[in-house]
Amino acid sequence: MHYLGYNALKQKFAGKQFEVLGFPCNQFNLQEPGDTATEILNTIKYVRPGNGYVPNFPMFAKVGVNGEDEHPLFTYLKKYCGPTADEFQDDLHYKPLRVSDVRWNFEQFVINQQGKPVVRFSPDVNPLNLTMVISSLLPHSAVDNMSNEIPMV
Repeated sequence: MHYLGYNALKQKFAGKQFEVLGFPCNQFNLQEPGDTATEILNTIKYVRPGNGYVPNFPMFAKVGVNGEDEHPLFTYLKKYCGPTADEFQDDLHYKPLRVSDVRWNFEQFVINQQGKPVVRFSPDVNPLNLTMVISSLLPHSAVDNMSNEIPMV
């Protein structure tokens, strides 16, 4: 669902100074086992979500988002946005656990045009439900002709 939602967000905000960035991670139930970009892209094309899916946004190399292998980008993002849950899921593949940790794949950070994280959403939030937040951060002229409706996938 999230991959499809991210493509829909990119379409909705096409030409509006907006970008989606994907960072695969294998720290949660080993859900991203691919070692190379080709393996990861083939997994999302043929398995999850499948049906020939191709992301219309940049997908980066697999990274650690928590623990000893945490990428500095996620250290920065978590510094400005508090956690989305109080509890941790089972089957985590990193140590140590920290209160600020990303709780699961598809946790979402919204970053303003100055590069500062503004808000963080849990993985159960449909990306299309971020439309109003994203619109509020774009220059007024970028959203003049956009509908205020939040489309559902």
